[in-house]
Amino acid sequence: MLENYLPILVFLVLGIFFGAMPLMVGFMLGPRRPDSEKLAPYECGFEAFEDSRMKFDVRYYLVAILFIIFDLEIAFLFPWAIVLDEIGMFGFMAMVIFLGLLVIGFIYEWKKGALEWE
Repeated sequence: MLENYLPILVFLVLGIFFGAMPLMVGFMLGPRRPDSEKLAPYECGFEAFEDSRMKFDVRYYLVAILFIIFDLEIAFLFPWAIVLDEIGMFGFMAMVIFLGLLVIGFIYEWKKGALEWE
C-alpha cells in the first residue's frame, strides 16, 4: 500500500529541493551591496511613505484598464476558438458583441491618451 505513494513522495522531495536550492544558493553567494537606487520604490511611480492624499497621474489606472481589456480578451478567445464548431452562430455572435465592447474600451483608452508615453 505505501509503495504506491513512494513516487509521489520522491516527486515532492525533488520539487522542493529544486525549488529551494537556487534560492538558498543565491542567498548565500549573492552580493549584498544595497544603495539608494536599489532601495527606491518602483511599480507605482511615487514614494510609498508620503502623504496618502497626494495627486498622481490617472494614466496609471488607464494602463491597468488596458491590461484588463487585453487579458480578458485572451482569456476568453482561446476556449471560444476551441468550441467554435459546437456553439454555432449564437456563440459566434456573442463573441462578436464581446469583442465589440472591448474595442470600445480600447478606443476610450486611445482617446484618453493612455497609449502615449512622454
